Parts: sequence; C-alpha cells; structure tokens
Amino acid sequence: MRCPCFFPRIHLESKQELRSPDTIMDDLLLDRFLDYLTVEKGLARNTVESYARDLRKYYSFMKNRTPQEITQAEVIAFLSWLTSEGISPSSSARSLAAIRGFHKFLMTDELAERDPTTNVETPRGWKRLPQSLATEEVEALLQQPDPAAPIGLRDKAMLELLYATGLRVSELVGLKVQDVNLERGFLVVMGKGAKERAVPLGEIAAHAVIRYLEAGRAVLLNNVDSSFLFISSKRRGITRQMFWERIKHYARTAGISKHISPHTLRHAFATHLLDNGADLRAVQAMLGHADISTTQIYTHVSRERLKQTHEKYHPRG
Repeated sequence: MRCPCFFPRIHLESKQELRSPDTIMDDLLLDRFLDYLTVEKGLARNTVESYARDLRKYYSFMKNRTPQEITQAEVIAFLSWLTSEGISPSSSARSLAAIRGFHKFLMTDELAERDPTTNVETPRGWKRLPQSLATEEVEALLQQPDPAAPIGLRDKAMLELLYATGLRVSELVGLKVQDVNLERGFLVVMGKGAKERAVPLGEIAAHAVIRYLEAGRAVLLNNVDSSFLFISSKRRGITRQMFWERIKHYARTAGISKHISPHTLRHAFATHLLDNGADLRAVQAMLGHADISTTQIYTHVSRERLKQTHEKYHPRG
C-alpha cells in the first residue's frame, strides 16, 4: 500500500469523469481526497494515514457502490459492522470522521449531490474522560530526572515544559532554540494545520530550560550543530518514541501505576488549570484546539473529580 502522504495530485480532464453513475469508490477518489487533506488542509502524516486505512475499510464494505448510491442506512450498517468486529467506539468515531470528511469533500467539489452521513450519530463512548494525574503524582514525576547528568537536565526541562504548556509531544520535540523566548517567558509553537500559537512558560519551566541550556545541551551536542532545542544522546533531535520511553521510565521510578504517556501531562495541564478556575477560552488557546468543544471535555474531568470527592468525603455521598 502506498503511503497516502506521497499520493500525487490527481489531474482530471473533467469532474464528469468522477460524476459518472458507473464510477465506483476507487483509489482515484481516495487519492484525490487524501491529497486535499495533505496539501490544502495541512493535516499531519499520521492523521492522513489513519484516514486512508479507515476509508479503505469503508470501500471494502461498500463493494461496488458509488458514493452517490450509498445511503444513510448503509453508513450506519458499516458502523455496526465495526462494532461487531470488536472495534472500539473511539476508533469507530474516527472512521466516521474520515467518512464524513470524504463525503463533504465530494459535495464541495461537486462530485456528489448528497451526503449520506448527515444526522448519523457519533458512536457513543468515544469521548472518554482522558486519564490525568493528580498534582502530587505530577510532582513525583517531575522529581525523577537526575539534575547531575546532561540527559537528566534535558528530561527535567522537557517534563517541566510539557506540564507548564500543555504542548503535544510532537510540538515539544519539534521545538527549535529560537522558538523559546526565556526573557519574555513564552514559546512559539507550530501546531496542527500549521497554526502558530504563543504559550506562556512559567518561571519553574523557564528555569529548567535555562539550566539545560547552560549545562546539558552543549554536552549532548559535543560540538555538533543543531537547531533543535532538545538533543538525544546521538547528537540529534530527540524523537517522540525516545521521549515516551523516558516518561514511562520516570513513571515507574516514581511509583505511578497508571498508564502514562506524554499526552497524560497535556491532560494534567488542562485539568489542573480548570480545577483552579482558569477560563475555558484561555485553556483552548494554550492547547491549540480549533473547536472549544474539544477543550470542554476537561470540564467533565473536573466535574468527575468533584463527584468522586463528594462520594468519598460526604456523610451521605
């Protein structure tokens, strides 16, 4: 299977070629849609690859049906089939998002006259409450890196920065030295869809970054030039996978039994801000969410925590 990120742009002589009643759902339509997602929407490679896999399942299920022939009932039947195959609600919801985007694209490009996904409900359960960490768990995690070692200084700076800013891990490892303004206390990050945003650092995270720059980064580079802020032991930018392994290591040494990933600290960042009265719109801006409904899930986390506290401590809880 070709990587969808390298699909060439499809040049068609006319849209009538795709509007023909005989046109089945084939790679021509899929290539065109994936090309649109990559070039015009600027979606990340992993997202486009996921959409490609989901849509190929959809293609296979619909067999020789044209997009114009597919009905709402058949879309629902496909979602039911995913459930019968043991696919989780979150994965089914992602598939539906890919299918919705595909049919909307066809309508926008005048390649179809109707959208069979209209009024199809998202599979229940896909918006699970994200697992977060309590404040004391975060503190324990942040204390694990060894400040006497260059790698410890780097890991300490990365963990503090992740918790202080709520960055996505891809944003964190992609930071360049010039992206961080320590004097003014903020960093500039390029998020999803190539959207730039400024995020405040906080004094503790800024101090950790300064210590890393002063005593860690140059040692790790060993006279090799790099524009990346965070450097691996191999003298190049650290990868997402490397950092994930470091977090799992520190979670074990901190005695944290929860499943933890770099995204867990992003969840903790948002949850703890809202727990302490932060404005939802401000949190949305810092997280880089295009839609505030995505940020609102953290208000559910906060409410759930309040409910648990009430049940645990109230005499009639």
